[in-house]
Amino acid sequence: MTAEAPDQLWVADITYVPTLAGFLFVAIVLDVFSRRVVGWAMATHLRTQLVLDALDMAVSQRRPTNVIHHSDQGCQYTSIAFGNRCREGGVRPSMGSVGDCYDNAMCESFNAILECELLVRHRFSTAREAALSVFDCIGWYNTQRRHTALEMLSPADYEKRKTAA
Repeated sequence: MTAEAPDQLWVADITYVPTLAGFLFVAIVLDVFSRRVVGWAMATHLRTQLVLDALDMAVSQRRPTNVIHHSDQGCQYTSIAFGNRCREGGVRPSMGSVGDCYDNAMCESFNAILECELLVRHRFSTAREAALSVFDCIGWYNTQRRHTALEMLSPADYEKRKTAA
């Protein structure tokens, strides 16, 4: 990847998917450069391990050298374990002020797309059923969902175009 390509700023958030068996929680890490979901994790709990798994995926996929990971001030993101994992992965954690949703709006926007495209149309019996649909939705979002801010390209196509230049 080129120097001005992705891996400068990631935003992260947690959302949930209701099922008949309880909630499935989804942690997302999104690359601001291309709006691509670069890390995610799903679980039936809200423990810190959820965001650690999403961060691990993002670091494994991107191998960043100078990235800021921005989130809200949820207890998972303020935990010692999360700070340690960021340090191990060469990631600089950043958090918005309490009650301020605007600096994390891009990740909130992804959560809204997930809700509009998936949750409004489906009712899930189990967390596994929901997880499979969320996985499919992330794949669709990364490869098919076009964005006006990305020259009407999908995140994957935008990255290809910008990193090939």
